[in-house]
Amino acid sequence: MARSGPKLTRIANTLGVSAATVSNALSGKGRVSAELTDRIRSIAADLGYVPSQAGRALRTGRSGVIGLVLPDISNPLFPQIAQAIEFAASSAGYGVLIADSRGDIAIQTRAIERLIERGVDGMVIVPRRGTRIADVGCPVAVVDTPSTPGNTVAADHWDGGRQIADHLVGLGHRHLLIIGNNPASNVQNDRVGGLRSALREDVCAETLWIERLEEVNGKGCSLGLAAKVAEGVTAFAAISDLHALRALTELQRAGIHVPEQASVTGFDDLIWSPVVTPALTTIRMDMARIAAIAVEALVRAIGAEEPEHPSVGAPVCAPFSKVPMQLVVRQSTATPPTTATPPFVTQGEQP
Repeated sequence: MARSGPKLTRIANTLGVSAATVSNALSGKGRVSAELTDRIRSIAADLGYVPSQAGRALRTGRSGVIGLVLPDISNPLFPQIAQAIEFAASSAGYGVLIADSRGDIAIQTRAIERLIERGVDGMVIVPRRGTRIADVGCPVAVVDTPSTPGNTVAADHWDGGRQIADHLVGLGHRHLLIIGNNPASNVQNDRVGGLRSALREDVCAETLWIERLEEVNGKGCSLGLAAKVAEGVTAFAAISDLHALRALTELQRAGIHVPEQASVTGFDDLIWSPVVTPALTTIRMDMARIAAIAVEALVRAIGAEEPEHPSVGAPVCAPFSKVPMQLVVRQSTATPPTTATPPFVTQGEQP
C-alpha cells in the first residue's frame, strides 16, 4: 500500500486545493465546505487512502489506542471480556493493547506503567481483587463489583445471587451448599451475599471456600460433596462456572446423578457451560453492554482532556452503571429427590 502522504498530495492536485485542506476534510477539522469534503472523501475512497495513525498522533497528541488490564487472562471469563472491550473500542475508532496482571498487585502496577509508557490515551482496568485504582496518569474506566468504590460499571452480582436463590428455592431445595473460591473477592462476596439474602427461614445454607480447604488439603483436593449429599444437601450453588464444573465432576465421579439427586448452578455462562453434561444452569453477564458503557465513559473522558495537559490520573468519574444479570436455566437443576438420599461409595477419591 502506498504511503498516505503522496496520496494526500494527489488528492489535493486533482481538486486544485492544498494538502492541508484535504487533511482537514478527512479529519473533520477546519472550515471545509460540505460539498468539497464529499468530493475529497470520494476521491480518497477511490485511491484506497488510509490515514496514518502516526501522523494523526503527531497532529492530535493522541495515539488512538487504549489499554486493557485484566487480572487473569488464563481464566476463560476474561478473554470474553477482552473480546467485548476490543469490539466496543474498535467501534469507537480505537485500538487496544492488553496486559495481564496475573492476579498480582505489583504486576498490575507495572502493567499500567508500561501502557502509560506506550502512550495509550486511556485504560479500561479490571482490577485484581481488592485493588482500588487511582492516580495512574491517564483517564481510566474501572470494571468491578458495585461494592467497590470509584468504579465505572459492573454487573449486578448481588442480584445474580438472588436469582440463583429464587430459582433453587422455587424448585423446592431447602438444604444448599454455596461454593466460593476466595472470601477476599468482592465479586464473590456480592454473589454469596445476594444468594443468602433471598433465602427463606426454612432453608439451610452452608458456604464452602475452596482456597481455605486447599490450604489444608492441597490443590485439587476433594471438596467432600458426596458426604454433603449424604447429609441432606440437595443443591450446590457455585459462585463461578469453573467451580460448578468442579462440583459437577466430583459428584458424577461419586456416582451421584445431576440433577436427579443433586442440582448444580454456576455463574458467568462461560463458553462451555451449554455443552457440558448436563448443561449448566448459570447466570449470564451482559458483557457487550458492560464493555460499551466502559469504553463510552473512557472515550468521553479522553475527549474532555486537553492533550497538552493530561489529567493526573483519577479514574473516570462518570455516573456509575450497574448492569443486570440474566438467569439461564438448563439441565443441571431440577426438583430435589422426594426420598432421603442413601450414602454413596466414592470412586477414585483420596480419603
